Amino acid sequence: MIKRNYLASGLILILLAASLLAGCAPAAATPQEVFVEGAEGAAVMEAPSPPSFERASDFQTQTGGTAERIVIKNARLEIVVDKPDESMETIGKLAEEMGGYVVSANLYQSFLDSGQEVPRASITIRVPAERLDEALAQIEAESGRLPLNKTIDSQDVTSEYTDLQSRLRNLEAAEAQLTEIMQEARRTEDVLSVYNQLVQVREQIEVIKGQIKYYDESAKLSAISVELIASAAEQSITIGGWEPVGVVKNAIQALIKALQVIVNIAIWLVLFALPVLVVIVLPVYLIVRGLLRWRARRKARRAAQAPSPPPSG
Repeated sequence: MIKRNYLASGLILILLAASLLAGCAPAAATPQEVFVEGAEGAAVMEAPSPPSFERASDFQTQTGGTAERIVIKNARLEIVVDKPDESMETIGKLAEEMGGYVVSANLYQSFLDSGQEVPRASITIRVPAERLDEALAQIEAESGRLPLNKTIDSQDVTSEYTDLQSRLRNLEAAEAQLTEIMQEARRTEDVLSVYNQLVQVREQIEVIKGQIKYYDESAKLSAISVELIASAAEQSITIGGWEPVGVVKNAIQALIKALQVIVNIAIWLVLFALPVLVVIVLPVYLIVRGLLRWRARRKARRAAQAPSPPPSG
């Protein structure tokens, strides 16, 4: 009897804890019932769904201070250099020296209107956010002229980051509560019901931890995307206002179009006109030829059957 009283008291404490936690989540979903054996048969407990999440402003009020600002800064550059491949290598080493790393690098060949082949490169690096301006200055120093394009983006994610932390705390509290309820459950179906909810809560915890990690890394390391254009690609051949490259280009394009027309006509003749001629003209030709031969034979027969004239006396 004493043991049952102790168990009943424990159940009451668990119910009180569940109600207190549920009170922090007014928008929580409808709870499911879990049966735990105890005093006077089976006591009914509620396994609540994960409670609703605190807002960032609520979190700041509870902690009694202002949350540290979380700002993500990224930059994009387009510069002209003499040797894109060497500049790409230099920028990659710069990122490693600053404690960052190379995200991606790509070196490829492009062609000018004159047919000249010139290299072109693109590279994306991450450097510590506090050294972003220093990194940009050193990258711009690779070029002897101002950047063709320079963009710096800043995104304040403090509110989203704080909301994620609040959601994580609430989910971890729900996880602890569901774990305790599952340990007290006796029936198999009740254990499975609570376990399914526990799995869902843990999945949400992992997702939120991943988002928090992404914000942490993005705020600590700024991304810089650099497009490296060869200086030769920026030079145009102009003589007294006349651009021979443009004339050559137009002539080549006109020649290609003329050749395309000729090839198209040849294809139509082979694949369309020739079969039509074979199907229509050949039978007509054979019929006409047959009629002519028949008429020739008929004339020959008549000439052979005609009586020869009598000899003159």
